[in-house]
Amino acid sequence: MNQPELAEGDVLTRRYLLQERIATGGMSVIWRAFDQSLQRAVAIKVLDGALDGDNPGRELIRREARATARLIHPDAIEVYDYGETVTPRGRLAAYVVMRLLEGRSLADRLSEGPLPWLEATAIAARLALVLAAAHERGIVHRDVTPENVLLASDGAKLLDFGIAVFAGEADDELVADFGTPPYVAPERLKELPAAPAVDVYSLGVLLYEMLTGVPPYPETTWEGIEAARRDGPPPSPDSVPGLPPEIAALCRQCLSPDPTMRPSAREVAEALMPGETGREPGWLKWAAGVAGVLALGVLLWQQPTLAPAGVAAETLPTPAAQATQRTEEAAESTERAEPILNPERTAEPKPDPDPVARPSPTTKPVGTRTLAPLPLASPAGSGSVEEASAAFMGLLEAGAGRGEITPEAVQDLKNLVGNMIANNDPNAVGNIRIKLADRLREGVLTPALKAKLDAALDQIKAAFEARGT
Repeated sequence: MNQPELAEGDVLTRRYLLQERIATGGMSVIWRAFDQSLQRAVAIKVLDGALDGDNPGRELIRREARATARLIHPDAIEVYDYGETVTPRGRLAAYVVMRLLEGRSLADRLSEGPLPWLEATAIAARLALVLAAAHERGIVHRDVTPENVLLASDGAKLLDFGIAVFAGEADDELVADFGTPPYVAPERLKELPAAPAVDVYSLGVLLYEMLTGVPPYPETTWEGIEAARRDGPPPSPDSVPGLPPEIAALCRQCLSPDPTMRPSAREVAEALMPGETGREPGWLKWAAGVAGVLALGVLLWQQPTLAPAGVAAETLPTPAAQATQRTEEAAESTERAEPILNPERTAEPKPDPDPVARPSPTTKPVGTRTLAPLPLASPAGSGSVEEASAAFMGLLEAGAGRGEITPEAVQDLKNLVGNMIANNDPNAVGNIRIKLADRLREGVLTPALKAKLDAALDQIKAAFEARGT
């Protein structure tokens, strides 16, 4: 285009006031804008160019909006609206309205060099959770690169589903030539149908680059990438100071040229961060013994995933984490008694009581070492209202991390639980049950998570009764 189609001060569909260009790339421009109807700041991605029947960008931006709208996760970009409108200069424009996120791109951070390994694994774990949620909804991102990762104040966010497809779809002329060579899985060059394993490969490249400062195959052409891959097995970040061997092995698995040998995104997340039961992986305890102090931790009350680098980690399960484990087991018992229809969820194995994490029989080993069990601290006030409430909070956070409940619903329920504790009000348990039923009907809470939360409420009620309130 000789002149920009849109300028600061333009208004789309008599609603979105464009305020500032914040990014330009590919076929689109991203604007900071103001939603005059809902009175909130938003980001708007606008197709940059002529919009007609032959423009592939029109279908791509529509596809991106549909795919992203299906994914509900606190660390994924949230889509508010999609539309096509006539610009003030008489041209058509397709646009997607998204949540406005503030932060710094991972690419910008990597320009300064590698990240500390604890920070790198924390970012990779959060991205793995987003990808797992997408894969469970049949969405394959296919463009997991540093440019599409935003480092926000509350953690890493995965952006730009512009070339995402649904699992099983083959490349078409719209997206066959898209992607950044160092991050594209080998099977994509063979024009195989889209599969979640391609995202796991890209995540492995990202983890390697965060750890070492360079991608495993830095070549920038398709021919160069293919030649480098033929030369030998994928490189390993073993030379990174202090990096546990389990993480190096996991990175190698993600980079396997055979997609069937790669772990799933869910397995990557579970290997890099504490699981739903609150138990740390073996490498975290190993690192604690070597370094003494870790910059990784879990606060079930405050955040769903990993703490920023520089925050000391708890090396033993907290009372809240242990309470969450007991609630999970009670919920599993409830689910066996009253089956709930939830085709997206598969049966989960009962947590191993051994505090040292081990790979399950169905999970590919990632080089875990044998560790002596560490003693568990006895939880103070076992069975108390506070402990049972902490377990409820933990389930909310774990569910949000899996995309089983929206962030807004999580905050609403947290407020109710907080008021219940502050007022010492056992009658609030019934009100929270009603709220859960409402959220289920609204479609912002899955049946499986509701069953677990109901079981947690049973424990809160029992704790109130034991207290004699």
